Amino acid sequence: MSLLRSPAGRAGRRSGDRGHTPPARRDPPAPLPATARTGPVGWAHDLLLGMRFAAGGGREGWIRTALTAVGVALGVAVLLLGTSVPTLMDSWHGREKARENLGQLHPPAPADDTVLYASTNTVFHGEQIRGRLIRPDGAHPPVPPGIDRLPGPGRMMVSPALKELLDAPGSALLRARLDYEVAGVIRAEGLRGPAELTYYAGSATLNSPRAYRIDHFGKEYEPRPMQAPTVLLVVMTCVALLMPVMVFLGTSVRYGNERRERRLAALRLVGADVPTTRRIASGEALFGSLLGLAGGAGLFLGGRQFASVVTLWDVNVFPADIAPSPLAAALIAVLVPAVSVVVTLFAQRGITVEPLGVVRHRPPVRRRLWWRVLLPLVGALLLVPMSAEQAWTDTPLNTLRLTAGSVLLLFGVTALLPWLVDAVVGRLRGGPVPWQLATRRLQLNSGSATRAVSGITVALAGAIAIQMLLTGMKTGYADAYAQSARERPDAGIMGSVDSWQQAERALTALRATPGVTDVRGTVDASFGELGHARPDDRFGSLAIGSCAELRKLAALPSCRDGDVFRTGFDAKGKNFTPGMAIDLNPQFMADLPASPRPWKIPPDIPTARLLSPGFGPGNHSYDLLATPSAIDLARFDHPFMDLEVNYDHADPDTVEHIRNSAARVDPTMYEHSEVDNPHDAQISGVRDGLFFGSVVVLLLIGAGLVISTVEQLHERRRLLSALDAIGTRRATLGWSVLWQTAIPVVLGLGLALGCGLALGSLLLAMIDSAVMVDWAVVAGMTGIGGVVILFVTALSLPPLWRMMRPEGLRTE
Repeated sequence: MSLLRSPAGRAGRRSGDRGHTPPARRDPPAPLPATARTGPVGWAHDLLLGMRFAAGGGREGWIRTALTAVGVALGVAVLLLGTSVPTLMDSWHGREKARENLGQLHPPAPADDTVLYASTNTVFHGEQIRGRLIRPDGAHPPVPPGIDRLPGPGRMMVSPALKELLDAPGSALLRARLDYEVAGVIRAEGLRGPAELTYYAGSATLNSPRAYRIDHFGKEYEPRPMQAPTVLLVVMTCVALLMPVMVFLGTSVRYGNERRERRLAALRLVGADVPTTRRIASGEALFGSLLGLAGGAGLFLGGRQFASVVTLWDVNVFPADIAPSPLAAALIAVLVPAVSVVVTLFAQRGITVEPLGVVRHRPPVRRRLWWRVLLPLVGALLLVPMSAEQAWTDTPLNTLRLTAGSVLLLFGVTALLPWLVDAVVGRLRGGPVPWQLATRRLQLNSGSATRAVSGITVALAGAIAIQMLLTGMKTGYADAYAQSARERPDAGIMGSVDSWQQAERALTALRATPGVTDVRGTVDASFGELGHARPDDRFGSLAIGSCAELRKLAALPSCRDGDVFRTGFDAKGKNFTPGMAIDLNPQFMADLPASPRPWKIPPDIPTARLLSPGFGPGNHSYDLLATPSAIDLARFDHPFMDLEVNYDHADPDTVEHIRNSAARVDPTMYEHSEVDNPHDAQISGVRDGLFFGSVVVLLLIGAGLVISTVEQLHERRRLLSALDAIGTRRATLGWSVLWQTAIPVVLGLGLALGCGLALGSLLLAMIDSAVMVDWAVVAGMTGIGGVVILFVTALSLPPLWRMMRPEGLRTE
């Protein structure tokens, strides 16, 4: 009896044997051909069927779907973060705008709703601290956001971060400088970010020469154009982040492609046509991408909770600030699934899904070189003229050229990699058995390997270029600070002044500060030519000081209190001659009311030669020098003292003592020194973050390589079983997996190194910097690429051992 005979037939014969009439034969209903489902409804049915296959494919199906979702989720999270930058900066600047008002063009008169407001910014061990001193004129003064009422005299409202710093054990010098009682904490709406150090302090002695009188908080914010290095850094960071993400997205949606194709062949066997199988395959990819979209949104929402602990380039924000615009979020929600479908359809174009299997034995497509070379060539042609220009100008056209050129250069390297791998492995012959197995496999099909390695190439090339740019920026800032430190005194202090006696008190206090070796100081003021409505370049500068202080500026013939000297410094043809009438209250802006204060230069004024004439650090360009009793300081509008301090650098706290001495004389005095270079910490933070991000991207791409390698091994499991059955050593196949991974990765690293160095050199030329490479960082990132090879090989060996079993030859 045949085991294939149907039960119905046997039952029929038994019935016939008993003399009964067999029932009429009924043919089974023919399945509806897949082509009957047409139109949007049919397409939606096919997509849903593909999503059901992805969701119900068992453990292996879920693993493939989960890997696709993880890859898509990481890409979506990065995209959401990138599109949140404009909203983030708007919120950051919006809070700054709402709380600030450093002067009004037409100051109000003292009233019940006005306040005197002065800046008291300071620095403590390199940390910038924003400070504001407040004295209300009446009972209803304006109040900045974040506090309910102004602090009284001797009290202050502080940010949470500043309160924590003040309470720290090593902040005794800062507590002495900010000698106020803490009256409360500023709320989030009054802070630019949770890590900001800021305070509002009340004062009973603040007066108008040192402060602005305002009647409201809030100002019109006009962002300053970014300088060339910052523009290049921002653009290149976006390009270097998004390019690997897009490559990674394209790779992620192709996980499990081989098994998907076998399932499609089974569908063809039951009547599905080719368009139907493609729609079903799109549905499978769509399911993973939709899961990844939801996971990316969750990852983004969870990751932004750590925003408060991250500070990049002095930008620190609250988690709620990191939110993409609705349009950007909608575009990501639509484009990411659409990309997954497009990539899946693109992958299907090179195969033919037949009822009995997938046909791949088409003539190999020749990889043409011309368009692959054209992409980086066009990118270089966009960037080279910009690097040859004398100075970068921040215009939309230049930003577009920079972005397009960088993208084309990086994408061109990605396009070159498949051709390079084919060209290299196609010429490899002979060698040990593992080497031959690896090269032969790559000769047959190198597409999956090069797709994953393309992400490494883009990520590494972009990271090398940005690291070179950051190294050049850091060196440039360090050289500028070192040059300023050589030409300028160690510290400079400036502040408004009422009289020469106040400047003398500041000089005395600074000279008594531990570690100070020398102090020089004068009171500086401006004057103009009398009778000119808007003198433009007809301004002059005047230094007032004791004879001892003036001798540090010029060679005086003789000096006593009441003398005035003419320096003869006439760089702009101002020609302030003896006996000439000048205005001690010049009109700097045409729309300000004119109230001239005439004063005549003495006709017999002697000439004193400046010791260091000129402009720039360490030089002086005074037109007149005067002793304190020669001119009444009250006749000037805004005289200010300019103090220069030299000190011994042996004690790192000396500069903090200097700041404390200045704050005791007048907390509104502004101190600037070359000891604090904030760019070092800023650039180091960006470099560390970039290096960490590059490591994460490389490891993720390595995970994609692992998946691709394991899938290829699964496709060859019968061949592996056969090799094991005839005695092939496991070490031989293990080394073949290593070489199969290493060859594309090494070629990709070489391309990335060349592209990154070329792009970095062009960027450094744009900021007029010498080409410099931090080889330690480049070697570290290249070494990580080598670690990826070992990582992929190590994780691929256990599946390889499981597939190398003779039982794999059994056929049911």
